[in-house]
Amino acid sequence: MINIIQNMINPHKDYARYYPDAPSLRKWGLWISASGIATISPGHPYPPGGHPPDHDFDWEKGRTLDALQIILITGGKGWLETGESGRKLIGVGTAFLLLPGVWHRYRPDPSTGWRESWIEIRGPLAEELITGESLLVRKTILSPAESSPLGEVMHRIHSLAEDPGSTRPELSAEALRCMAFLAKGCQENNPGESSGRHIPRAERYLSEHHSEALDMEEVARKLGLSYSSFRRSFQRQTGLSPWQYVLRLRLERACRILRTSDGTLDEIASRLGFSSAFHLSSAFKKAYGQSPSIWRRNPQSLMEESPAWVADRG
Repeated sequence: MINIIQNMINPHKDYARYYPDAPSLRKWGLWISASGIATISPGHPYPPGGHPPDHDFDWEKGRTLDALQIILITGGKGWLETGESGRKLIGVGTAFLLLPGVWHRYRPDPSTGWRESWIEIRGPLAEELITGESLLVRKTILSPAESSPLGEVMHRIHSLAEDPGSTRPELSAEALRCMAFLAKGCQENNPGESSGRHIPRAERYLSEHHSEALDMEEVARKLGLSYSSFRRSFQRQTGLSPWQYVLRLRLERACRILRTSDGTLDEIASRLGFSSAFHLSSAFKKAYGQSPSIWRRNPQSLMEESPAWVADRG
């Protein structure tokens, strides 16, 4: 595993690049604001020069950043110390997260030096993910096995940094991939959140069977979970209860059918799993503020979802 990481990262030369923020990137939600690779020989001072004042630091004072940084050690060893976790020994293949607003300091062992690959991610979506994904905040040091997929993404980011024809949106796409790997890895390796790993399976199942009669307790049993655990994990990850999720799928599909067919509300209700046209119309109006018949005559009209979206069946 360590050899894979080293082979992915080491072909790149040492560099440090800081990208200016661009208003156009806000529509992407997050972006790479800096990246680099540094090889520190045994006994050499750390950190190397060339960093702006708000990123430079020394071991005595440490540092606090206003963005997320991810550091992957591909050679040597050293120490990481934060205000929350204390001092930790960091070995080859290990990755660690430097969270915004958290004091930290890190350095290689003078007897070995190290080689580091790092990226910095900014943006409102990154902030939301850090705040909302409590697992991401708790799991800030990743083992070599956990960081292997991350190393592959960082390799692509360094390749894009070297390519004069690359674009900032391409880097944004890789930044989002990094966040997805982090969220998935933290979830799968946290025993207190074992039920969360089943939610993508549940989403696929509900998406494929949303027009059928569904028993959510039976769905939970198929996943090997109690219903209360399933419902809690599902809502935490999707923002909706299982029934709200199904109802949203049904109503979104109802919009497409209403726009493209002449089927009656009874026919559409039957196709989508509603017990009657009345129940379809009631749910549609509660979610969108107008009846399906009115919306059908003017499908370009703006539909705003109600704050509670729709009533939940539990």
